[in-house]
Formats: sequence, C-alpha cells, structure tokens
Amino acid sequence: MPMTHYMELLAVNQPWNLILFMAIPVVLAETVAITELYILFTRRFTGAVRKANRMASIAGGLYFCAVFVYLFFTAVVPLTSGGGWRGPADVIAVGFYLAGVIPLAGLALLDMNLVARGGDEETKLKLHAALVAVFLIVAHIAMIFGMLDPGVLGFETGGHDIPGAHH
Repeated sequence: MPMTHYMELLAVNQPWNLILFMAIPVVLAETVAITELYILFTRRFTGAVRKANRMASIAGGLYFCAVFVYLFFTAVVPLTSGGGWRGPADVIAVGFYLAGVIPLAGLALLDMNLVARGGDEETKLKLHAALVAVFLIVAHIAMIFGMLDPGVLGFETGGHDIPGAHH
C-alpha cells in the first residue's frame, strides 16, 4: 500500500526520524497540554508546573520552527517544484503537520513575553490554552491524513517509486 510523505518520513531512518519529527515535538506539546490543564484548574500562575509549562512551550516552539524550516526546504519545495505530491491526503498531512508551527511558535512567543505583553495572567492563560487547542487540532488532522492511503482520495500511483505499491 502506498503511503503519504508524512508516514514515509516517520518510517525511514528508524528510529531517528520518528524521534526527531514525532517524539520530541509530541512530548513537548503533550507536556504543555497536561501542565496547561493543571494551570487551568488550579489558577496557579507560579511554581514548578507553570515553569515546566513555560519551558516546554518555548522549547517546543523553537524546536518546531527549526523542523518547519528544514522540512519546508528539503521536502515541500522539492515536492512542489517536482510534482511529487501523492494526492490530496499527502498535501493535507504535510500541510497540517507544518501548520503546527503557528500555534507552537505562538506559545513560545507568548511565554517569552514577546506577544500579549500588556495582558493580565487570565488573558494570557486563555490565549495559551487556545494555542494548545489549535496545535492539537492541526496535529491530529496531520496524523489522520498522514496514515491514510493516498489512493483513498484519488491518487493513482501507477506503481512509480512508492514503497509497497501494487501493480
């Protein structure tokens, strides 16, 4: 069965691509999400949990900015200029994966106090929680479409250079 470039990226160069492009961003984002829930329920804006939340937000945002730049120039540009996309599922998976840079960078900017400087803690908390929610949405859309056989949305492989393609 053919696979999207999203799944191929995670499947090749084991375990390194899986660690670099999935495990590290997910562990940081999940750390933010879990600590975010604690902060939302307790309204404790200081302490170890908030510090872990802030550190994971900044690290995740900066890390994913680097991932975005790397994949944009090594995958998106060549695939687009060479007509290498494997149909709509492929474009949606990669596009939504890379769109994760928007909420993750937003979280980093917020926690570095570069945006919403004048906002009180409650306003910042609402923005922070909204950015976490946006990231979870785009990441799950990327995963769903990334695991989809590109043929389901009409991509015809013709058996060309796709691992596991059947003739």
